[in-house]
Amino acid sequence: MELTLIRTYYPNGTNGEIIFNKEHLCYTIELPWINNDQFISCIPEGRYQLQKRCCEHFGWHLQLVNVPNRDLILIHQANDAMKELKGCIAPVSILTGEGKGDSSSAMLTKLKMVIYPFLNKGEEVRLVIQKNNFTQSSKEY
Repeated sequence: MELTLIRTYYPNGTNGEIIFNKEHLCYTIELPWINNDQFISCIPEGRYQLQKRCCEHFGWHLQLVNVPNRDLILIHQANDAMKELKGCIAPVSILTGEGKGDSSSAMLTKLKMVIYPFLNKGEEVRLVIQKNNFTQSSKEY
């Protein structure tokens, strides 16, 4: 199974959209691109394996495996990348600004409902992160 995250980069955050089977699944927010610097940058574009993860702080969520020069890159709930993320990805229902969105908890639940059944069957799930190559005349929020 493969999902695609299409990103648009801004000075104060990175906004994206996750596509599965050619259909919109959710939007995403991340930190801005700052050369993959730990804790202040989103991760590089690429193809990453996903796995289930649980911790006391976030409960059940997802982790990206083998991110270059980074550890513990997660997909977890957050509505403001600059305040709540340290390199991770947060699913949101709507984009409200650069690296900002709403209803992250509900979108994380939706994402897990799509991905976890594949992982539970032992199937490999990958997230392909790529740049939005379409020019936009105005921001999407």
